[in-house]
Amino acid sequence: MGIKLYYTTVTASREVKSQQAEVMRILESKSIQYELIDISVGEEVRNEMRSKAGNPTLVPPQLFNEDQYCGNYKMFSEAVEGDAVEQFLKMA
Repeated sequence: MGIKLYYTTVTASREVKSQQAEVMRILESKSIQYELIDISVGEEVRNEMRSKAGNPTLVPPQLFNEDQYCGNYKMFSEAVEGDAVEQFLKMA
C-alpha cells in the first residue's frame, strides 16, 4: 500500500485528534486506501516518521507515499481546498 498516515491513539490534544479524524474522513471519502501507523506503539516508530520527513520535532498526523514525505495536516488541508489531493499525495 502506498499512502501511509502516521497518527497516534494516545494524545491529550483535541486538535491532533480532530486533525487525524478529518484526514481519515477525507481519504475515505475519496476512496484513497491508506495504511495507519500508530506512533504511540513505540519510540522507534515516532523516530522513523521524523527521520523519513527530515524533521526531529514532527507531531502527527503526517502523510507519506511509501517512504516519500507528502506533508502535514495544514498542507493536506490546503491541497483539499485546492482540489489537489492526488498531487499532494504524489499519486498523480
